[in-house]
Amino acid sequence: MDSIYIAYDFIVSPKESATEMLIAQLGYIGFESFVENENGVVAYIQKKDWNSNKVEDLYLLNSNEFDITFKYNEIEQTNWNKEWEKNFNPIQVNGQVSIRAPFHENPSLNFDIVIEPKMSFGTGHHETTHMMVQHLLALDLKNKKVLDMGCGTGILAIFAEMKGAQPTDAIDIDSWCYQNSLENVQRNGCKHINVLEGDSSLLKGKEYDVVIANINRNILLSDMKIYTDCLSENGVLLLSGFYKEDISIIESEVIKYGLVLDKMIQKNNWVALKYMKP
Repeated sequence: MDSIYIAYDFIVSPKESATEMLIAQLGYIGFESFVENENGVVAYIQKKDWNSNKVEDLYLLNSNEFDITFKYNEIEQTNWNKEWEKNFNPIQVNGQVSIRAPFHENPSLNFDIVIEPKMSFGTGHHETTHMMVQHLLALDLKNKKVLDMGCGTGILAIFAEMKGAQPTDAIDIDSWCYQNSLENVQRNGCKHINVLEGDSSLLKGKEYDVVIANINRNILLSDMKIYTDCLSENGVLLLSGFYKEDISIIESEVIKYGLVLDKMIQKNNWVALKYMKP
């Protein structure tokens, strides 16, 4: 039986400064997927995880700095494809990577990623995914062992394989993301990606040359030791899913394990950090 979802349609003003903060706060309380539009954002959460009081108590909704109104309704998971197709436009990263749906034309760039996200996070539209693609674009991944933790649609694992990585583990705790990643891995003809459903407990005894973790700040902080423990010498840790203001909190945790900040990319107020393990 398909999962029941609650869809919130937020009208946000001023949109540019408030929408990204709203998405982050909604992510902390269990919202899984977001589609930005000209008025704000539509956010989706499984009905079983939904608590209307948590939404209404969000700081932004009670702040005098922003004008945010919303309405919500119940939808079937199978309605998502039509909703998504209305809002999803193809994008390009650094003129080298195209991220598109199966119904978009191939722009014939160096890398062509075909994604059908359904209810999963990770179309490349969000700043954090976009920046992670930029980091991966700059790395030599040939024959590197890669972990994509919190893989969502599988987009970063797929791109890693396109750049020569093998093998790659793509892990997500959400069953819908797990199924969606399997579909997208097959859709892109990937042969060296192992998609797993679960959390960081699956990493015991594993070792990777590159660890990608585009997850919310609290999970990153909780699992940081696990990520660094499974990182090989001279390995690369890519982190995103948080704001510029959170860098000091992330940094204080990462340096406990001897990693060194190598590069930062910022898009709007979101950041993606590259750490090296000496």
